[in-house]
Amino acid sequence: MADATALTFAALCLPFLGAVVAPFLVRMLGARAAWLLALLPLLAFAHFLGQLPAVAVGPITGGYDWAPSLGLRFSWLLDGLSVTFALLITGIGALIVIYAGGYLEGHADQGRFFSFIFLFMGAMLGLVVSDNFLMLFVFWELTSIASFLLIGFDHRRAAARRAALQALVVTGGGGLALLAGLLLVSSATGAAELSQLLQSGDILRDNPYYLPVLLLVLGGAFTKSAQFPFHVWLPNAMEAPTPVSAYLHSATMVKAGVYLLMRLNPAMGGTVAWEVLLPLFGGVTLVVGALLAVAQTDLKLQLAYTTVASLGLLVMMVGFGTSHAIEAAVVYLVAHSLFKGALFMVAGIIDHETGTRDVTRLGGLRHALPATFAAALVAAISMGGLPPAFGFLAKEQIYDALATASPWAVVATSMAVLGNALMFAIAFAVGLKPFWGKTKGTPKQPHEAPISLLAGPAALAALGVLAALFAGHVHQWVSSPMASAVSGSTVEVGISLAPHIGLPLLLSLLTIALGAAFYWQLDRLRAGMALCLRWLGTGPDRGFDHAITGLIRLSAAVTRILQPGRLEIYITCTFLCVAAILLLPLWIYGELPVMPAFPSHLQLHEAGVLLLALAGILAVVVARDRLTAIVSLGIQGFSVAILFLLFGAPDLAFTQLMVETLAVVILAMVMTRLRLSPRDRRSFGQMLLDGSIAIACGCGFALLLMKATERPLDMALSDFFNTYSKAIAHGANVVNVIIVDFRGTDTLGEIAVVAMTGLAILALIRVRAHTERKLAENDPNAPEDLGVERP
Repeated sequence: MADATALTFAALCLPFLGAVVAPFLVRMLGARAAWLLALLPLLAFAHFLGQLPAVAVGPITGGYDWAPSLGLRFSWLLDGLSVTFALLITGIGALIVIYAGGYLEGHADQGRFFSFIFLFMGAMLGLVVSDNFLMLFVFWELTSIASFLLIGFDHRRAAARRAALQALVVTGGGGLALLAGLLLVSSATGAAELSQLLQSGDILRDNPYYLPVLLLVLGGAFTKSAQFPFHVWLPNAMEAPTPVSAYLHSATMVKAGVYLLMRLNPAMGGTVAWEVLLPLFGGVTLVVGALLAVAQTDLKLQLAYTTVASLGLLVMMVGFGTSHAIEAAVVYLVAHSLFKGALFMVAGIIDHETGTRDVTRLGGLRHALPATFAAALVAAISMGGLPPAFGFLAKEQIYDALATASPWAVVATSMAVLGNALMFAIAFAVGLKPFWGKTKGTPKQPHEAPISLLAGPAALAALGVLAALFAGHVHQWVSSPMASAVSGSTVEVGISLAPHIGLPLLLSLLTIALGAAFYWQLDRLRAGMALCLRWLGTGPDRGFDHAITGLIRLSAAVTRILQPGRLEIYITCTFLCVAAILLLPLWIYGELPVMPAFPSHLQLHEAGVLLLALAGILAVVVARDRLTAIVSLGIQGFSVAILFLLFGAPDLAFTQLMVETLAVVILAMVMTRLRLSPRDRRSFGQMLLDGSIAIACGCGFALLLMKATERPLDMALSDFFNTYSKAIAHGANVVNVIIVDFRGTDTLGEIAVVAMTGLAILALIRVRAHTERKLAENDPNAPEDLGVERP
């Protein structure tokens, strides 16, 4: 067991190791480093592949204590769901690394790119195997950061920077919602790990906070998996290099939200809210994404919008609530990863070899790119849902799950048929149209891609067919354990290539017929969608720009109010807050202290100290210039020092005297260096306001101190110091021992703060003196008191 835990930890660390060593290997080996770097995800793939027999029996948990006193663990949960995602992330990730080596060969920043892609891989791998809530959230946000770096890789282009910022804002905002949701889940159930939550039964569903938790979790999942209206960041992420697009859309970040919904289905699914919100948003996203894909001419954008549609289909199936729907979602997720990764890499090959991705400028490439054409056609067949590809099984399973008599199922089935038919048309628009027909002129003379570019799409396309041909074994080791983990109970997936006569087959034939018609009339559909988009005007993408612009304007307005550049306003606001913090809790919660009785017999020296303090207050108030007020203010500190001395604390009295003396000296020096009017020229109203705030703060501190002294004095700490100061620190002066030994680091920090403050004051004084001298040298009319000799 210990060996398995260590191996899993090592597998999780391998991508991060790749992120560290990639720049050095690229510098030494160039593009050939990709083949060596691909070994790292392949090793992780081999480890998780070896876990399939174990997770088919039951989930595996493991990890290391991080902060045991806080109940924090670096822990993971391996079951059919997490291991399947881990296999997709590492397996497709290895192919993407090889593909990127050929695609970016000769690029000056290839090493940096590999670091980012491995960071992305490690973050996504950590996310899908995380058991601890905090670990899940850390990796969740790390995927957003890594995607920001990858999408904005070509940071010299404004479009890439905007797309990266948009992805970070949308997914980062969703991440904050997810954090709030996870905190509520932990508070409501007492669980700190997913394995605990999944075993808690209906505790979360029966909790009164279920709906807020659900909405927060959906906020995180919908933004990550680009559900309408948060879908806009995903097509714009096509500004990233094609290897990023292929990885992002097939196996990584866009499926993180779907993974989260699948993971939480046993604990949160089965409610009315779950079975309404997920199919509703998923169905709308499916149709909107498919329609927007039709309007595109860029191969990558066509595939990007179909990814939006596919994610909507997955969310709809997860929310539908039946075991057949879960089976369909599982099979479709695996099929989508295979054919979408292959088609994106094909689009990159076409762009790399011809210099364009515009489908209207492409044709007849089957002669120049025969191997690429074969991989593209097989992947398109799977995406279109035709046999003998794994996508055909997925589509049949979807229709089998939706084919019920309820009105909601009819609506969902209609959306699924329309969305799948449109995606059928786009599949062959990408996988067939550029290769068929007459050869067209392209910016570059096309020729077949090298093996580094072909390996990825060829392998994924072949796997899409092999998975269908050997569906029984795939279901045994992948689909059934994954569906069981999502359902929370044992599920056996049995769909195969054998024909299933009935309504699902009829719906499948209808989808193919509609898809063929859409493909035939694709140019007209594109023109019609363009007219619709122009008629609709501003969409969510422009809405994002308006929202960011509005946020910037709001921030500027708030800054002008809260940060106007006037020190007196800052000080006033600060002391208002201090007064409110001190007084309001005492008043609201009825904790005002009992006012002490004035002593009936006051000794002469005590009365003298009291009169001295009152005289100091009066002197400050009536002082006619600032310097006199500062000196008079010192009287208060000296009075307190005398009180310390009278009550037997000579060390405190000495400290107070020193502090007060230094404070008066420093304030006096600073005031003499500032250009201030000798007198306070505030209006009566301003003085009344400032005086009221000062009195409120003083009363707040006094009342809080009085309330604290009402409680019985606990001598436990004093007894501890008296007992151990001599024994441990070998010091007879308890106060000195506390300051130097027990609070040594704290005292060092205080000394450092005081020293830095003094240096800052000295720097400000010198800067002002230097500025005044320069102004005087350039201004012959400068006043004589600046101390500048006249030329």
